[in-house]
Amino acid sequence: LDSLNVSKSDILIDLGAGTGIFAIQAALRTEKVYAVDVSKAMLSHAADTAKSEGVSNIVFCHGGFLTYEHDGQLANHITTTFSLHHLPDFWKGVALRRMNQMLKPGGNMYIHDVILVDKDPLKNISTLIEKLAVAGGDTLREDTEKHFKEEYSTYDWVMDDLLSRSNFSIKSKDIKDGVLGTYYCTKAG
Repeated sequence: LDSLNVSKSDILIDLGAGTGIFAIQAALRTEKVYAVDVSKAMLSHAADTAKSEGVSNIVFCHGGFLTYEHDGQLANHITTTFSLHHLPDFWKGVALRRMNQMLKPGGNMYIHDVILVDKDPLKNISTLIEKLAVAGGDTLREDTEKHFKEEYSTYDWVMDDLLSRSNFSIKSKDIKDGVLGTYYCTKAG
């Protein structure tokens, strides 16, 4: 939130809001947050948590990258954390163009997800799996292995091009350990 320079008058859309932890924190610093998720159970949990914490400026929306129809004011910021990898690259491109249309000119986008560098990707993936196995045991190891078998990680050079073609300028990017990418982007032009 600090890196996005979020202010009290801002509108923020959190795509893939999950349990709502980030959306709730964002709502404490913005005018309104749209928490979007494909899981009705997650949205219900997030709404209950927000209510118990006295946070009332979140609109909980059932939808995803390809189905959410934003009918509020254009957003100052869009965030997504560990959600975009559920889409193959073609659909990531569609999603990014849709996200661009939800932002005000000059609006910011934050992406944090599994994004790979082209140098030693198999080694980097193995290292991540082992690191997570130490932290979370066999269950986390199996979940991470399943991710790389069944979900859609993207090379950073593909993500860079998808962002550019979707009318975003990359302000900064960091790919930690060659596997976990963080992008800060601005809606161009």
